[in-house]
Amino acid sequence: MTAVMPIILPTKTSYRPDEPIGIEVAGAAGAGTLRMCHLGDLVLEVEIAGDGVVDLGPLPVGGYSVQLGEARTAVEIVTDARSVLRYGFVVDYRPDRELTGVRDNLRRLHLTGVQFYDWAYRHADLLGGGEDYADALAQPVSLATVRALIQTCHTVGSDALGYAAVYAVGPKEWSEWQHDALLTASQVPYALGDFLFLVDPAAEDWLKHFSGELAAASAAVGFDGYHLDQYGYPKRAHRPDGRVVDVAASFATMISGVRAELPDARLVFNNVNDFPTWSSAAAPQDAVYIEVWPPLVELQHLAQTATRARHEAAGKPVVIAAYQHVYDKAPAAQADLATRFSMATLFSHGATQLLCGEADRILVDPYYVRNHTVEAATAAMLHRYYDFCVAHTELLFDPDIDEVTASFAGDYNADLDVTYGSAEVRQLAEAGTVWRRITQVGDRYVVHLINLLGQDDSKWDAPRNTPSDPGPGTLRLRRMGTQLPRVRYADPDLQDRLVELELTVDGDYVSAVLPAPHVWQLVLIEPSFSPPERSGDPL
Repeated sequence: MTAVMPIILPTKTSYRPDEPIGIEVAGAAGAGTLRMCHLGDLVLEVEIAGDGVVDLGPLPVGGYSVQLGEARTAVEIVTDARSVLRYGFVVDYRPDRELTGVRDNLRRLHLTGVQFYDWAYRHADLLGGGEDYADALAQPVSLATVRALIQTCHTVGSDALGYAAVYAVGPKEWSEWQHDALLTASQVPYALGDFLFLVDPAAEDWLKHFSGELAAASAAVGFDGYHLDQYGYPKRAHRPDGRVVDVAASFATMISGVRAELPDARLVFNNVNDFPTWSSAAAPQDAVYIEVWPPLVELQHLAQTATRARHEAAGKPVVIAAYQHVYDKAPAAQADLATRFSMATLFSHGATQLLCGEADRILVDPYYVRNHTVEAATAAMLHRYYDFCVAHTELLFDPDIDEVTASFAGDYNADLDVTYGSAEVRQLAEAGTVWRRITQVGDRYVVHLINLLGQDDSKWDAPRNTPSDPGPGTLRLRRMGTQLPRVRYADPDLQDRLVELELTVDGDYVSAVLPAPHVWQLVLIEPSFSPPERSGDPL
């Protein structure tokens, strides 16, 4: 009989430095050793007798991997809970629904914020349906279930954010607000089909109403904040009174107005295709969130979008909503590879992806109710990648990380690079190559290697081929002191914990042989900056 692997999960999605860390063990066959590592180095071993919650006590800030035999999880300790946002979603508010699966998925994937999509009665009348109602698209909602889901989030340390469209009014309420309409040049109200009509989000009477609705919902239901949504248009419009509206400026005014009404709320505004990140990122909100659509279809576009967002974010977490429609048109194995490439790109550029939610769902459509139930292999892959990003959080999401590829790699610089026997290494995401990126994290360097060999293109939302094997790589590094650097690598598919690489010395350089990556390989370099020993007179 095949032994059943135990399940280990943290009790919370994130911890503060003074909080004891708990690891729940379920399905253990008996005694075992729970091991915790920080960036690959063992920091704690605890003997367990069987199932139960293991108290590991408080630990310093950072990301940690946890292992019990073949079972894996990760934990994160941060000083400020809002300095990170791994974003999830829920959509099912039927009476008396089961909540255990949601709770466990939040812990499994370490989702620190949850968007409550389409929980409200109507877009301009959030609480008008009483305790039980059908939403604007006839989905059943029980506010008792909404409150229970919020409590589930709180139990595991996640924030519950209610969805709210910042300028959308339904047909029933339109007569009350059409004086604030955003109009086309031909005097037609901008709309989302014939379902919702758009108003100036900064109109004084609308903003007072909208922020008041949010405050009432917080008091009545218990949300920790709000996901402030828009549709990406218009950029400029005019009102019935003839005034021209710069919608980017109106969004910034709206965010400030909501912040004034809800000073302690966690606010996340949606920048559709980067509109208007340049303006909204500086507004008083708690993340920079971008929903991507064509023409942002390439992996390089994801990388550029994340990089621009981090520049504008000034330390706020960056989230990219990249819906993997590929699951609707390709076998799970090919779609899983597409998701791997998306996550590898975003994680390695310091952003997370809004993708996962409920107990076992991922997003494949902007109407979140049309989601995709994952297969077991997909669930296992997501578990690995989210554990990997949490365990290596300092190397991925520190706001002070600098891109140094162009300064270090290549023949002119000759400071740090990776080569393969027959595979090309490129600085951009190009099909048929290994995509290389180098970052500086304090005194350390991180090399990201994303394997695009065997791909016909570099689209992020398209079926992917199994990556070709580039063979072993050679990392070559100019020494920065008399002592040898420390070089380690990890790979979420093949080697989830950083392991040491043997170094070969060649004068002022050292080299190491890297195992071939599958999709994404991370290499950590910790140089020695010790000065050379001096003898005799200085030169």
